Amino acid sequence: MSSTTELTGAHKSAVVTGAAQGIGRSIAIRLAQDGYNLALNDLPVNKPQLEELAAEITNTHPLKGSSQGPFAHIIVGDVSDSATVQKIVNETASTFGSLDVMVANAGFMRLGPVQDINEDDYEKVMAINARGTMLCFKYAGQQMIKQGKGGSLIAASSTSGRQGHALTASYTMSKFAIRGLVHVTALDLGRFGIRCNAYAPGPVETQLTRDAALVLFKDLPPGEPPKFDRALPGEASTMDVANLVAFLASPQSSFITGQTYGICGGFYLN
Repeated sequence: MSSTTELTGAHKSAVVTGAAQGIGRSIAIRLAQDGYNLALNDLPVNKPQLEELAAEITNTHPLKGSSQGPFAHIIVGDVSDSATVQKIVNETASTFGSLDVMVANAGFMRLGPVQDINEDDYEKVMAINARGTMLCFKYAGQQMIKQGKGGSLIAASSTSGRQGHALTASYTMSKFAIRGLVHVTALDLGRFGIRCNAYAPGPVETQLTRDAALVLFKDLPPGEPPKFDRALPGEASTMDVANLVAFLASPQSSFITGQTYGICGGFYLN
């Protein structure tokens, strides 16, 4: 068992939104490995997956046996709703004593050509991806200022937040917005010792990517996997993303803020 001096997240807490599956789930597991207590958020329909994740974190937490816990706390709700995000922040601080890391990971995608955009889908994409991230930064930032010991705000951008791709208008707009929000938040909150960064995955083996591929590569022969022009062979795993998030959450990145980091194997070169 690791000692608390070896765990960068010991006696600290982190929120992960969209934690029930995919990248969010891996981020939660990875942060727990560093000793963080985890507040896990997703939609109510995904509560069973959150309960499984919370049990896994509790059973494998490196501080189990030396601490009473709790190591995981579930808060369901839609991050595009202000009251929900306030509840996430307040419950995290009251349950664990502080909020040290906010990972605004929850996301939503709808695809199609710009001339055929469904306006309701557009509003939902922007509400969850852009507004949801803004609310997470707003209320987590307020809590971190009140605590007076800094913190780390981390957002989910995308390679689509650096370069547009056909059929992704709404999603691309939302991810560009997140990258801009990261810049401004870093400038606004830096004087409080609060850092703000983003991760920008390319194609990752998740259900979101599989669903997107059905639209983006619908002309491929059945069973033929899509090919992405990347410098590195293979594809990113969700844990590749989680490892970067763990670094951005940790003191090892204490002088890094306002940045967006790609995890794409050279799919996009910055």
